[in-house]
Amino acid sequence: MKKLLRLTSLLAVCFFSMTFVKAQDAAEIIRRAEDKLRGASSYSEMKMTVVRPDWSREVALKSWSVGTEKSLILITGPARDKGVAFLKRDQEIWNWQPTIDRTIKMPPSMMMQSWMGSDFTNDDLVRESSILQDYNHSILGEEMMGDRKCWKIELQPKADAAVVWGKIIMWIDKADYLQLKTTFYDEDGYLVNTMQGKAIKLLGGKLLPSILEVIPAEEEGHKTILEYISLDFEVNLKDDFFSVQNMKRVR
Repeated sequence: MKKLLRLTSLLAVCFFSMTFVKAQDAAEIIRRAEDKLRGASSYSEMKMTVVRPDWSREVALKSWSVGTEKSLILITGPARDKGVAFLKRDQEIWNWQPTIDRTIKMPPSMMMQSWMGSDFTNDDLVRESSILQDYNHSILGEEMMGDRKCWKIELQPKADAAVVWGKIIMWIDKADYLQLKTTFYDEDGYLVNTMQGKAIKLLGGKLLPSILEVIPAEEEGHKTILEYISLDFEVNLKDDFFSVQNMKRVR
C-alpha cells in the first residue's frame, strides 16, 4: 500500500510538472514571436486597405514603437485624415485630431470600437502589452499552415484580468516564430475575428509576414489588409518621443 501511495504521489508530481513546463513553453513561444515582431524598437511605413462589399479605401501610416509599451501612429493619407495621430503608453491610448485641435484620451468603453473605420479595434493597439500577463497559455497541438508546421496555442484570460476577449487561439510557426494565424472569441465562445499573416519576406533583416489580413466572422465581404512597406528595427527613440506634445507635431 505504501509503495502504491508513493507511486501515485510520484505520478501526480510528474503530471503537474509536465503541465507546468508545457504552460511555460507556450508562454515562451508567444514571447519569442512577439519579440521578433516588435524588436526593442522599430519604425515602419504601412498601407491599410479597408474592404467592404460596395467600396474600399486606403490609409497610409507611419508607426514608431519601443517594445510593447510605447507606440505612436501617424496617418499620412488620405488628405482628409492626414495628421491624425494615436499615442499608446502602456495600456492607455490618446488620439490627436488636428482638424478640431483636440486630444482625446480613449476610455475603456471605446476599446472595442473600430480603429479608423477598419476591422481592427482600439484594443488591438494595446493587446500586445497584456497578451503574456493577462492570459493563461497552453499548447493544443501542432497544425500545418500552408507548408509551415505551427504550434497551436490557446490563451484563456486569467480570472482577474480586464480583457475584452473570452479566448484567443494562435498558430505560431515552429521554425521562425511567425504569427501566421490568430482567432479571437467573445465571452460566449463565438468567433469574432480571424487574423492571418501572409506574404512572408525579409523586413528589417527579419523574416516576417508582410501582410496582416483581418476578417470578421459575421460580416460577409468585410476585411482589412495591413501591408508593411518598410520596417526598421535599428532606430533610436527616446522616451519623450512618446508624449502627447510630440504626437501633435510628429511628421
